[in-house]
Amino acid sequence: MCGIAGIRRFTGESVSPDTLLAMGSALKHRGPDDSDQWQSDGIGFAHTRLSIIDLAGSHQPMRSADGRWVIAFNGEIFNYRELRRMLDYPFTTEGDTETILAGVAIHGIRFIDRLVGQFALALADLQSGRLYLVRDRLGVLPLYFSHTSEALVFGSEVKALLPALPKAPGVDLLSLDAYLAGRSVPAPHTLFEGVSKLPAAHRAEIDADGTMRVIRYWQPPQADGAGVWSDHGAVDAVDEAVTEAVRAALVADVPVGAYLSGGIDSSLIVAKAAALRPGQPLHTFAAGFGDPRHDELKWARLVSEHVGSEHHEVPVDAADFERLWPLLTWHRDAPMSEPADIAVYRLAQAARQKVSVVLSGEGGDELFAGYPKYRAAAWMSRLSLLPAGLRAAVSDVAERRMPQQWSRPRIVLRVLGERERHQQYRAWFAPFTTRERAELLAGIPSRTLDWPAATGRDPVREMLLHDLAAWLPDNLLERGDRMSMAASLELRPPLLDHRLVELAFRLPSRVKLHDGTTKWALKEVARRSLPSEIVDRRKVGFRVPLDAWFRSGLRDSMWDRLTGTGSFVAQTLNRQAVVRLLERHESGRFNEEARIFTLMSLEVWHEAFFRSPVPVAAGA
Repeated sequence: MCGIAGIRRFTGESVSPDTLLAMGSALKHRGPDDSDQWQSDGIGFAHTRLSIIDLAGSHQPMRSADGRWVIAFNGEIFNYRELRRMLDYPFTTEGDTETILAGVAIHGIRFIDRLVGQFALALADLQSGRLYLVRDRLGVLPLYFSHTSEALVFGSEVKALLPALPKAPGVDLLSLDAYLAGRSVPAPHTLFEGVSKLPAAHRAEIDADGTMRVIRYWQPPQADGAGVWSDHGAVDAVDEAVTEAVRAALVADVPVGAYLSGGIDSSLIVAKAAALRPGQPLHTFAAGFGDPRHDELKWARLVSEHVGSEHHEVPVDAADFERLWPLLTWHRDAPMSEPADIAVYRLAQAARQKVSVVLSGEGGDELFAGYPKYRAAAWMSRLSLLPAGLRAAVSDVAERRMPQQWSRPRIVLRVLGERERHQQYRAWFAPFTTRERAELLAGIPSRTLDWPAATGRDPVREMLLHDLAAWLPDNLLERGDRMSMAASLELRPPLLDHRLVELAFRLPSRVKLHDGTTKWALKEVARRSLPSEIVDRRKVGFRVPLDAWFRSGLRDSMWDRLTGTGSFVAQTLNRQAVVRLLERHESGRFNEEARIFTLMSLEVWHEAFFRSPVPVAAGA
């Protein structure tokens, strides 16, 4: 993958080459193999390249044969060879970038609808003066922008915008509530004031006078085929679609490896990749935490031995957190939403020594109902009919009284205490309830977010759609992109091939949640190529033992960062509420690791972008 950045001025002022150079330099980790800039009449692009396809060619920014179009492209188009054969164009390269450029030159911007892959791109139409920004359907790759009456500035990461902004952005306090509710801020908002994130499956059209339109160009099917699919037919269709998605994701002119946790998703992808490339070495990578509660190394070893991969185990400990947290926050451009960010980065570092591309398992849970919460969706929908005041009161009592070992009932009651359906969907993974956020924010206003209205027809499907729209792109995929790109490694999640996603949302919920079994259809596919002990074992998840680390190796850092002099969290949020939270965790009766991590991540982000000399990444 690559890094893109650029400026479109609406005042007639020219774009400084030095500014473009600085924007590109901020993205060097995304593209260490090549870089360049292009500018003309108030517009300029910067590009850094990680060479994956057409290694010697496809230099960017690239201009069309007729001189009308210019592209800066980040991503991989898996069907570019098929598309090239359909285009009557004087190609001069062998890559996917020129395929996009040729298709748009011949068919217009709607050619983007034909792309299969992951992408974020900018296209300048020099004839009309219009600029297009486009982000892939699932939000695998990021794209940020700042739009004023004078200019539009964009980039793959927020840090690339900073050299082109008239002044450094401040903290967007209106987004703090959303962050505390979900550990990330949903698009189009960010925690940087005046900086927006282009939502997944959207394109922005910016005219020469600065007029901007943001258009949704794709969405998953809005209705399933409940009366069409047999159980066996659904499993066969999923099997074929997963095979084709993995086949597409293996397109590369460099070595490809895979992350392997030992869970269903990554194990199935590894098994498919090994079967599709018999006789070719497949490197797999697994993280270990030295904690038997969370380590899945033995399961990853079992899968590796089963498929014959060259397996690598990567240790992760508390010292990695203390050492890497500021650096990786700088790479993330936001508070780290998951403790596993650091483990994913350590995996990426190890993988980059062997390969340039890795496959990962993101998406399986959000397409096929893999989390326990989906099992609760139907009866939670019925319980939500109880009076909101009663539900909130029960939730508050449970929060104060239920001990650490009762974590799952406590989560269920916290969810039930939320008033609105969209709040309940977010609350399953939310660190703070609505009431707790109000206490922490102590009068700081929040922004109303635009969530789809609940229909009540199929609560499992509604929850899946919500997670596909928010949890995946703003949390898991953002993590995957930033932590892999920090190591100059390309990440590909085959299960988020949009053709597989469309199939998944045409399937009825009963083949995903089947007689109480979560992710049933995908498990039945996995059963065809993996040992039964992998398919049938209890879901653990990619977890880090932070509860113990916050009581030992990270304890002093926790107290200093969240309550000390100069702490953004202590000065901005309710300090007394923060202290009570830390004391609850130290008592040992409650596990508050998720909430403490959320606040710590916010503080480390503020340190990295507002108190430390940027870039922190000098220590990479």
